[in-house]
Amino acid sequence: MQMNGEQRVAAPRRKVWEALNDPAVLAQCIPGCQSLERDGEDRFVAAAEVKIGPIGARFKGQVQLSDLDAPNGYRITGTGNGGIAGSAKGGANVRLSDTGDGGTLVVYEVEAEVGGRMAQLGGPIIDATARNLAGKFFSKFGDVVTGGAPARVCGGAGNRRRTGRA
Repeated sequence: MQMNGEQRVAAPRRKVWEALNDPAVLAQCIPGCQSLERDGEDRFVAAAEVKIGPIGARFKGQVQLSDLDAPNGYRITGTGNGGIAGSAKGGANVRLSDTGDGGTLVVYEVEAEVGGRMAQLGGPIIDATARNLAGKFFSKFGDVVTGGAPARVCGGAGNRRRTGRA
């Protein structure tokens, strides 16, 4: 699955760059995030609950930042294991540029693939879910960076989803 998109953020590029490298900000924006912790200069470990079609899973994985070009962009890659539901891996090139009104344009190119039970759902369901998750992330990111969203801690009660399993 490949996807391209963009999000305008009403904040200067330097502030957007700093937020894209701040695990506390990222944790607020990742749908279903349960934890996101730094594991080195450019690595994180994460856990998130995600539902793709009828399959919900708690993913644990690693995230790596590379090709860092402050404050212009980077490459982010990750892998995750959702147990019996399957696995996911992917990456994104993220580029920042100034807008004429003092804001920042965030342009992203994402590629992802899933394996296991989730892969059996088919491309249209996986693509729709990935677009939805990316849209939620960048919309929330814009709100958090500009102060339009209340701060919350990753894993807070407002962020957990029940999957109906014990």
